[in-house]
Amino acid sequence: MSKRDEILAAAQALFAEYGYAGTTMRMIAERAGVAFGLVSHYFGNKEKLFLVAGHEMIDAMLLGIRRDMEAANNGLQAVDIFVNSYLSYTLANRATFPTLIRCSPFSDDNPHLDRQKIGVKFEELIREIEVNLERGIADGTIVQVPVKDCALMIYAAMVGAVRTVFLSPFGEPGLFEETRRFIQRSLRRGD
Repeated sequence: MSKRDEILAAAQALFAEYGYAGTTMRMIAERAGVAFGLVSHYFGNKEKLFLVAGHEMIDAMLLGIRRDMEAANNGLQAVDIFVNSYLSYTLANRATFPTLIRCSPFSDDNPHLDRQKIGVKFEELIREIEVNLERGIADGTIVQVPVKDCALMIYAAMVGAVRTVFLSPFGEPGLFEETRRFIQRSLRRGD
């Protein structure tokens, strides 16, 4: 692993654990086992590092989701695979995924961060849902829905489930599976 990657991994773990405000560049340098100046050299300042930490995690997640969706035979199945892959990714990356919860444009953890920069990256996830909804409407597996609104509602359901499991005492073990079933029931064309 390169020094840059070690710094990024340390930052993701610390941002997940302590949030943006509770994490310092010095903590990141110490966790990564590098000189403080090297963190600044690679990432500039904490806000830039925070954005890179979230963006790279979304890129990795999307890569896996897109790979998994190659097996989809139709739009409804693609949406289900997307939801399952997203939720599974959160569990597989439990120690670092809260970084995304904290940098989400749906979060008030960091009111001073540039929400536009953050939102653009999250829109990639929502756009992927839109593409699959359009596919399902075209192939007849998904009912006619307002695609943009529906994609946002699906994403909100996933974010809500993740926040509930990760941040509240109400996160039942079956919540992710029920989220998948709820989304499927909402979209499935009933013939």
